[in-house]
Amino acid sequence: MSDTVRSTSKPLSRSTPSKEAAPGESAAGDHRPWRFPQKDQAEIDLFCKKHSVAPIIGQLLMKHSVDGTDAVERFLSAKLTELRAPEELPGLPDAVERIWAAIDRGEEIVVYGDYDADGMTATAILYRCLKLLDAKVAYHLPNRMEEGYGLHVDSVEKLAARGKQLIITVDCGIASLEPAKRAKELGLSLIVTDHHRFAETLPEAEAIVHPALPGTEYPFTGLCGAGVAFKLAWALCQRKSGSVKVADHLRDFLLSAVGLAAMGTVADVVPLKDENRVIVRNGLKTLLKSPSLGIRKLMELNKLDGKKLLDADVIGFTLAPRLNAAGRLGQAQLGVELLVTEDESRADALASYIQELNSNRQKLERSINLSAGKQLKETHCPESDPAFVLASPSWHPGVIGIVAGKLAEKYQKPVVLIALDKLGAKPGTGSARSPNGVNLHEALMQCSDLLIAGGGHAAAAGLKVEEGNVAAFRSAFLEAVAEQSEDSGGIDAIEIDAEATLDQLNLTSTLQLEQLGPFGAENPRPVFYARGVNIVDAAKPLGASGMHLSMQVEQYGKRLRAVNFGKAESWLPELEAIQGPIDIVFRPVINEFRGYQSVEIHLLDFRCSKSPAPAPHLS
Repeated sequence: MSDTVRSTSKPLSRSTPSKEAAPGESAAGDHRPWRFPQKDQAEIDLFCKKHSVAPIIGQLLMKHSVDGTDAVERFLSAKLTELRAPEELPGLPDAVERIWAAIDRGEEIVVYGDYDADGMTATAILYRCLKLLDAKVAYHLPNRMEEGYGLHVDSVEKLAARGKQLIITVDCGIASLEPAKRAKELGLSLIVTDHHRFAETLPEAEAIVHPALPGTEYPFTGLCGAGVAFKLAWALCQRKSGSVKVADHLRDFLLSAVGLAAMGTVADVVPLKDENRVIVRNGLKTLLKSPSLGIRKLMELNKLDGKKLLDADVIGFTLAPRLNAAGRLGQAQLGVELLVTEDESRADALASYIQELNSNRQKLERSINLSAGKQLKETHCPESDPAFVLASPSWHPGVIGIVAGKLAEKYQKPVVLIALDKLGAKPGTGSARSPNGVNLHEALMQCSDLLIAGGGHAAAAGLKVEEGNVAAFRSAFLEAVAEQSEDSGGIDAIEIDAEATLDQLNLTSTLQLEQLGPFGAENPRPVFYARGVNIVDAAKPLGASGMHLSMQVEQYGKRLRAVNFGKAESWLPELEAIQGPIDIVFRPVINEFRGYQSVEIHLLDFRCSKSPAPAPHLS
């Protein structure tokens, strides 16, 4: 077992509370209830002794249901060898055979992707693989504003007219029944690789690769489009090499492809567990040590080159948004070109242009956020309405999803933003986000008679609606959300993993926690609780927008920087009014600045302290 997870440094303390805070104590205003862990201390001590891990590591491993010496070692190391063999993925062997036949016959192949970061990285993986295998291959991504998501009949007809003979979809196609039928009519072969929900009927295709294909039992169905594309590329490389072990140049490609698959996995917010966790853990290493040319240029522009540590947040908040900006603003093809180009000057130009697109996206986002925030207060009661539905003809349809997510996080309620057509000739395009357990897909299905189209996942969904039906949809959607909210019991609590004193949060112990990552969907960064903490430097606004805050906190002589993102407006007046110590809920993170690493805490919530801090840790 790695020495980095043994209890050789200061262990983080075990938490003693075993109950949820009274709902009214921290849920008022812009705060949420706190829920403390229920745990058997004797069981935790036994686990830690058995596996030679620090108490907090043991507690979190138990939370992940990881037990047994081999299982603990595999979980903490997360090696690529833990990935399942590619041929186990449903439908993949048939796809490999058909693609190999196309390569042998010199058929014109097109990789058909999606315009988000997952679709772009999936397209880049398969395109680069097929180029290495000497296939005649091109790629196509639909324009978000003109075509919309998925495989389209018009696109199939255009590709057939250009002499294409085989379409391989990535991150789309599983629900494209009519386009698949049209491809067959035109004599155009189709292979579908996807991970999204499918209808009762599957598309007519020569092969379908999907982790949850009906009639199959693949152990992990959470792969994203790029993860599926990586598995297909892996199998093709094995076929080329004639063995499980691939040739050196193909191995180098696959290691690079893991980096792209990691980007798609984080960007698509799929569960960071099982194979996804392995892909992202190893992909982050690739991005740090040997990124592709285009990614390296993008990292240099954002001062990520030379960092000692990359985590999933770097993808989620820096790299993926820039790729997504290209797709949101109708330039997804350029995003893929950045990922596959081997020309230095072209990579420089594309990275700079995509960086500029992201700046434009941020400006649009700020404008929509101000407009939507004002409309929300004019048309809704923020305190009592269970959800918000907002609409405007001045909003860009490619950006509304981001704003909906930010408003949903701010108010802890589902939010739907609808970009109406300026001329009123086309339906409005809507994006919905839910932060609190309300299932958006189910809520939209209850309103389906008022929509042209609608659906998606529990936490994120999309819709099409006629402008004249927006008011009726708003009423129906709020009613559907209210029914779910009554069943779920209201606002979500903050789940706390353990209590910690600030003196225990040193660089060594915080780096140990990173062994449990990468953190993200369904594997969140651990949350800690500290009581009796003093504010030693007053909270102040952070960042150009003034939306964030920073302050210095201290407990028994140990001082740390605490930051919060997005709640400065509501929290600063509260913090200024507090005279005594506070209890805080937070996540410890590693901050890296000019090559120097330090621990800081990301503040999730606070309240006036009601009990003294525990004694400081003694070595």
